[in-house]
Amino acid sequence: MGGGGLSFINLRDKVVQVKIVYYGPGRCGKTTNLEYINRKFREQIQSEMVSLKTHGDRTLFFDFLPFHMGQIKGYDIKIQLYTVPGQVKYNATRKLVLKGVDGIVFVADAMEKQREKNIRSLNQLHENLQSYKESIFKIPLVMQYNKVDLKDHGIPVLPISVLQQDLNSRLQVPYFEASAITGYNVAATLKKIISSTVVSIQKKLL
Repeated sequence: MGGGGLSFINLRDKVVQVKIVYYGPGRCGKTTNLEYINRKFREQIQSEMVSLKTHGDRTLFFDFLPFHMGQIKGYDIKIQLYTVPGQVKYNATRKLVLKGVDGIVFVADAMEKQREKNIRSLNQLHENLQSYKESIFKIPLVMQYNKVDLKDHGIPVLPISVLQQDLNSRLQVPYFEASAITGYNVAATLKKIISSTVVSIQKKLL
């Protein structure tokens, strides 16, 4: 099967655990995405949001039970949403969180001054995945261009065409303009990555 193998499958309980990681530069809105999902879909969330410390960096995650997903080949689906929030000192932490990942949301910061940071973060994601013999070109991935609402507050924001050219010209993955603070397109991003990831897992299970 190559790569990190398949998402964790519990044969006894007939559950496929799907791991989705929100990745991106510091303060781009990864935690805000997870917090919004955690509030908005309270009834589908089984656990509290867990915060783990490694190397003094934090990892956040919680279990999410998607609605209307049904089953894959008789298995229930449990989604785990992960992120590494804030200014992470050690790439080791970011890398660790990608272990066994099934799908990724790359959260880019649409602010003009973050342009270089987005590109660096995406390149690092590419390298970190390679270390697990995964390819950024094969793994289910969705781009989220976050903080587009800031232009209403007079803060210079990159045009979508520039974000697309910088981050998505080769990958050609689905993308959403979003505002994690207001919740704009947060659920749409989540639904898209869940459906892409589930489709990819179904293919591996055939």
